[in-house]
Amino acid sequence: MIRYREVYYVHHEGDFGLTGLAGKLSSRTGPSPDASTVLALATQAARDDEDIQLGRDVRLLLRSPLPDDALHSVWLTAVRQRFDPADHGMDMRTWLNDVAEVCPSRAPRPTGEEPVVPEAELRGSVLAEIETTAAALMRAVPERDIVSALGQVVTEADADLGFRLFLRALKACGVVVDEDQYDRLLAIGERLAYPLTAVFEELDVRWPPLDPGRRDFEFGFGLPGLSRMFDGDWDSWRYEGRGTPREHIERLAHADSGMPPGAQAAVLLEDVTRLMDSPLSDDTVTALWRTAARRWHAVDVFDADGRTWLREIVQVCVERLAAVDPVYTPHVSTPRRDLADPVVQEIQEIAEPLDRATAHDGMAGTLEALAIAVDPDLGFRLLVRMIEAYGIPVTQAQYARYRELGRRFGHHDSQVADAVEDLVER
Repeated sequence: MIRYREVYYVHHEGDFGLTGLAGKLSSRTGPSPDASTVLALATQAARDDEDIQLGRDVRLLLRSPLPDDALHSVWLTAVRQRFDPADHGMDMRTWLNDVAEVCPSRAPRPTGEEPVVPEAELRGSVLAEIETTAAALMRAVPERDIVSALGQVVTEADADLGFRLFLRALKACGVVVDEDQYDRLLAIGERLAYPLTAVFEELDVRWPPLDPGRRDFEFGFGLPGLSRMFDGDWDSWRYEGRGTPREHIERLAHADSGMPPGAQAAVLLEDVTRLMDSPLSDDTVTALWRTAARRWHAVDVFDADGRTWLREIVQVCVERLAAVDPVYTPHVSTPRRDLADPVVQEIQEIAEPLDRATAHDGMAGTLEALAIAVDPDLGFRLLVRMIEAYGIPVTQAQYARYRELGRRFGHHDSQVADAVEDLVER
């Protein structure tokens, strides 16, 4: 069966529905809440927060043939036993009926982008992930058959809800998942159009060692990513939080939710270290940063001396890395010298419009020197950033080559596509 599913991330920032309610209950401190308090939370979610999925989830369970012990098992696990209907004289279906009564029945809000997910395929994927962690879940909850109960929700109620209850069980029980399984869980969430925080928030992942050479970020990273945040054309760093330059660096250095903690800081530190230790002059380093950030006419002096500014960035990154991974020793990965020539060729092909657009005669030559003497990858990323920042048109052939170069460097496809696609001459 193929089902059209709601585009959840349009309406939710984190976990939602029954699992969102369970997450709120499991994170609370102090005495366990009573039934009236929990119903008040459900009412608020359904009405004030407009979480229509909560009512849909409880009705899915009520319509299912699931036995009460299975419902009881998944609920107690999801809330870390913080609220047990049995303690208030209710079985699970009585409790779910009470929740349904405070959750008005409303139809989904279609967007026209609802994902089409074959139910049998989804069911198989979720059951496979439950099996992968079955032993760990059984050790964490020896008093009840949580693995069987989760499987029953997936097969007899709804695979989507079963997946969210499985995620909530992993988080509630502190089950550690390997990175490859984490990637699969994210992929299932993406297929279901979840906000990704619904998957990774609170999930305990066994991360590999930090790698400053990592390049598969879906969003901005490294020095070009930071330059975008400080874009002088509209002073975004002022208006996004109204903080100091240091606080804005911290936003990028901490922006690794869903990735190994410290991943952003490690890569940004590598970019900055390469530039600081390079043979490029101080004026050249300053020119690279201020051109990428479109800050040539900015009156602020915090980045007027490029290397002094880079040292401030280093300090923020080092503090972040010490906080999340005290044993990590910052180092610089081996640059991709084999890709220097292709990068230089792309810089030379767009040199004239690049120099003209940036109003900096010789910027193309500076990028060439960076790609040859320092790091082809950083040179390429700054080239893409400048093309984006100054709206420089590119041909279909150039765009195709940029995407191929990005793939060879290990970049996520979005890095070139998001920056350049709208500038391709049609």
